[in-house]
Amino acid sequence: MFTVGEFSRICQVSIKTLHHYDRIGLLAPLKVDPFSGYRYYGQQQVEKMLLIGRMKRYGFSLEDIRLLLECGDNRVLFSKLCQQKEKLKTQKQEMELIINELSAHLQDFERTGDIMAYQKNYEITVTTAPDRIVLASRQVMGVKDFGTYYSSLYERMAKEHLTPDGMRGAVYYDDEFKPESTDIELIVGIREKEKADKVMKGQLCAKTVHKGPYSSLPDAYGALTAWISENGYSWAGAPYEIYVKTQFDHLSPEDWETEVYFPVSR
Repeated sequence: MFTVGEFSRICQVSIKTLHHYDRIGLLAPLKVDPFSGYRYYGQQQVEKMLLIGRMKRYGFSLEDIRLLLECGDNRVLFSKLCQQKEKLKTQKQEMELIINELSAHLQDFERTGDIMAYQKNYEITVTTAPDRIVLASRQVMGVKDFGTYYSSLYERMAKEHLTPDGMRGAVYYDDEFKPESTDIELIVGIREKEKADKVMKGQLCAKTVHKGPYSSLPDAYGALTAWISENGYSWAGAPYEIYVKTQFDHLSPEDWETEVYFPVSR
């Protein structure tokens, strides 16, 4: 057996951490001397401690690790590891997007000396948006739920033998945007007017095109609201987005295009 100090050195983990793992039921000493209180660990616990360290690096919480190790079912363990791998891959992709965004920001800043220069890259026009014949699904939803509700719209389209016109979008009705629960209406354009849920009537809009991932869409919103204020217009309805080029066109996020419309009036 190993003393707590020896075990600490072997596993490269502090004694304080070992005491914490004991308290939360993650890794208890093999033996505690009843008179001295000294803690002792066995060789097999070295393997368990190394596995705990590895799972921490994979991004599992200590509680997740405790439950997984208690489970003892290799199928469950394998499934959870596969899920975590996909989660890390997604996080890596998101981090790469952030790094690319930061690089572009630095280039703009270096070229112009203005830290807000990226906001001035948007071309804003006033246009009368066309009528849009759509199937619609309005829910209090999070952005992460878009896929679920879009799927239901496309399933309905197939079931009712409707013809898509290629337009996809989202209308935002809440005064406050909350990523986890916002009043959003997803829309998909169709050609059969008589079978549509609604016709979005064309109206005067301030419009811009955002190029890049959705995470930086707030930049387009900021540019539009500043332009509206500076040019004597007022908001006249719920803003909406039309997704022109997306991942479904087999494009990388840097090449996605989103049209952003703010209904306005003088």
